[in-house]
Amino acid sequence: MLKATRRGAKLFVVDPRRTSSAQFADRWLGLNVGSDIALSNTIAREIIHSGLAHHEFIENGTSDYAEYVASVEEWTLEKGEVITGVPAEAIRAVAHAYAKADKAQLCWTLGITEHHNAVDNVLALINLALLTGHVGRWGSGLAPLRGQNNVQGGGDMGAIPNKLPGFQDIEHDGPARAKFEAAWGIPITPKYGWHLTQMFEAMERKELTTLYVIGENPAQSEADINHARHLLEGLEFMVVQDILFTKTAAMADVVLPASAAWCETEGTVTNSERRVQRVRKALYAPGAARDDLAIISDLARRMGSDWGEPSSEDMWNELRSLSPMHTGMSYARIEALGGIQWPCRDESDPGAPFLHGRLWEKDEALKGRRAPFAIVIDDPPVEQLSPEYPLRLTTGRRLDSYNTGVQTESFASPLRRSESLDLAPEDGVKYGVTEGERVRVISRRGCVEAPVRFDNGLRAGLAFMTLHFPDQVDINQLTIEANDPKSGTAEFKACAVRIEKLSGTNGRT
Repeated sequence: MLKATRRGAKLFVVDPRRTSSAQFADRWLGLNVGSDIALSNTIAREIIHSGLAHHEFIENGTSDYAEYVASVEEWTLEKGEVITGVPAEAIRAVAHAYAKADKAQLCWTLGITEHHNAVDNVLALINLALLTGHVGRWGSGLAPLRGQNNVQGGGDMGAIPNKLPGFQDIEHDGPARAKFEAAWGIPITPKYGWHLTQMFEAMERKELTTLYVIGENPAQSEADINHARHLLEGLEFMVVQDILFTKTAAMADVVLPASAAWCETEGTVTNSERRVQRVRKALYAPGAARDDLAIISDLARRMGSDWGEPSSEDMWNELRSLSPMHTGMSYARIEALGGIQWPCRDESDPGAPFLHGRLWEKDEALKGRRAPFAIVIDDPPVEQLSPEYPLRLTTGRRLDSYNTGVQTESFASPLRRSESLDLAPEDGVKYGVTEGERVRVISRRGCVEAPVRFDNGLRAGLAFMTLHFPDQVDINQLTIEANDPKSGTAEFKACAVRIEKLSGTNGRT
């Protein structure tokens, strides 16, 4: 993105915090936490009223436009400013720049999705792309930027509860289900599984009593972590398969040491632009660590299903036989072409540099469903501020560290610093605290202690902490378990807290 700005592209950053990315932007829209839909709807109304909607595309490739227009009519610039905290002039400028651009992309990460209305937040962005025709064309589109290596690939392979590999619906796609049943030699129950939040709910009901955790650390990463740990401790049996000994592994009945897939195994990785690339083994796994594929194959054998000793290419070729979007991607072609973007339906298909081009085909040629506009309603954070809890805490990441810190804590970084409670300087004055002073941070679920750090990128009333140092400051004791009913994502980005000075000391470290 920064390279593009140096070539003349305009960058607009929407974020409650003035992050390092925002400092490079042509405009920073510092919205109130949880007002994303309000901002999107206000932008949409301004585009419509200014005659900037792409009516040719809308009429040809979309549906439900009239209902959508009616739903955003109340979102004047003035109302948008009141709800979002973004000046009306800034909202208008972004709306006009986006609608008039020859090419434009909307990119987002967890700031959009870690809310109780995560899916609606994304649908609001999709609405803007449909409204302006910035979809289905080279250089334009919607780009969810993945927070971890190969998150996209995990979804592609069926590591989601409602899809078979290749995003084939497990309940409603009978022919696809039959194809997998024939290949695997077992019946597949046409019923969606549980996502992570539903798994914890099932643990509470005692319906889920055994857990097999691969490469995740829920004992430190879940919202309202004390409750999550209580549920994990109540399991009858838990297996953890990981490359490092996490806090979750410490709770497990069995630990299976795995290899680091990015350098100790053969396989593929899929990035945010759907490009499948080869991964090659560069190192042997240390000690008793083993390839995930070998571990799972051995488990299958001991459970009565002998798969032999399949290689990563064997498994990939099975996938190609079952997933139409991967059919044309042999290892040889992936290597020769430096990666291929799905869908790639046969050996002559070069892959797809962008998706949804069909929406531009004229009515008689348009195949498949039109892209629907979605009516999305502004819905503020579940936990409102109050005199007892007057600060809005939002959590996130830093460039130098990774998730719960299990991997990154093992090596030094000149960028890394210890965890802190980041506050606006004005709030330091308001609450009578100084930089470096240790304070107690309290939510309705728990409390932690942390040193204060002042950040000029924060507005008064907004606090920030990361999840990278749970052994120092266990911030998920504070975060709320409220989650999006469609995706199961917890509202890590919005909870209410207060700060208290530590009695009997100035709190300095």
